[in-house]
Amino acid sequence: MKALISARMAGNILLISLGILTIFHILVLLNVVSPDIVWGGQAGNTEVSLLTLEIVALLVTALMAVIIAAKIGYIQAGRFKVAVNIGIWIVVAYLLLNMLGNLASGVSAESFIFAPITLILALFALRLAIKE
Repeated sequence: MKALISARMAGNILLISLGILTIFHILVLLNVVSPDIVWGGQAGNTEVSLLTLEIVALLVTALMAVIIAAKIGYIQAGRFKVAVNIGIWIVVAYLLLNMLGNLASGVSAESFIFAPITLILALFALRLAIKE
């Protein structure tokens, strides 16, 4: 895997993808994108739950971006280097579990669009995790 893509390139792709994901979640909050295609189609039941779920999604996305940025050197980890190394493995696990959730969802957009994208992002995160 190390020969296929550099850790920096994988990190940059992840950061760009997380930026796009942030925009997507903001569009869901603004009702530009239907909330029926996220959270297994269950987020659109009430405004409070949609707001709560999307804020959680944005916070998790931001945390993953900070971990990835620290791993590839855009943010100096300093004494938190061990935490960043553990964090990147948590990002890998999160993305893999998210992919399984997308596949199990009754929403076809999650199963056929988001699941493969999430798998690719998990592989990029794995590339970062195995970086020396």
